[in-house]
Amino acid sequence: MENTAFVCLDTGTVHWVSADIEMEDEVPDDIETSDRYLAIPDKRDLDLGRKLALRFADEQLPGATRTVQEFFGHPGAYANFKAFLEDQGRLQSWYDYEANAIEHALREWSQEHGIQVKAWPSEKRR
Repeated sequence: MENTAFVCLDTGTVHWVSADIEMEDEVPDDIETSDRYLAIPDKRDLDLGRKLALRFADEQLPGATRTVQEFFGHPGAYANFKAFLEDQGRLQSWYDYEANAIEHALREWSQEHGIQVKAWPSEKRR
């Protein structure tokens, strides 16, 4: 648990816990043991890592799926993937695609856990 966020199911307050960064706000002592707090999933928990990059390649980069797959068989996969996208002029498209996928996954996760979010990032951009 290097960096984790928890949502308080009673108040909706989000608490950030970091092993590396001193946080200004005090974190409740029972945050990891109480059923009042729910850990907010990260990209890996929501399956938004390698599979998302491969799905992007399938949908947005015809003929490049094999190249992208090869990146993820070696260290530095995301750096290589992003450099490739930059060369293809598709890096911003990736960032937009990834942001939309993350928001969609978090919306589903929130609904599954009965959490109402006041405003999503995409709603703020409108």
